[in-house]
Amino acid sequence: MANKDISILVVDDIENMRKLITSMLFKLKYTRIMMAENGRDAWVKVQNHHFDLVISDYNMPKMNGLDLLKAIRSDPKVSKVPVLMVTAEAEKESIVEAAKHKVNGYIVKPFSPATLDVKINDIFKKLGL
Repeated sequence: MANKDISILVVDDIENMRKLITSMLFKLKYTRIMMAENGRDAWVKVQNHHFDLVISDYNMPKMNGLDLLKAIRSDPKVSKVPVLMVTAEAEKESIVEAAKHKVNGYIVKPFSPATLDVKINDIFKKLGL
């Protein structure tokens, strides 16, 4: 079971989706949550704050989720931060491309709080945390 005191960054260009994911996280008892509206905004926050998990949409303007994942993985200071990719696309190519860059998990919209909880717990279990 993931530690409920972890710091989470929720990244999505659609405000309602950011709020929905944040609301789900609160229901799951996670309270240390910050939001970003695109990958570029998220990248600045990742460089300036400590996060235990990044939950990022795949398709966004300015910097998409894959480019954010690549940036995180290429920076030694934050390369180990787990990333859960969220997308409306169940396209195999997107999943394969994210996997190449060591995404920690992948979830397809729409999803329930229970599914989100399972994915977060799976990520931390695989990491031995």
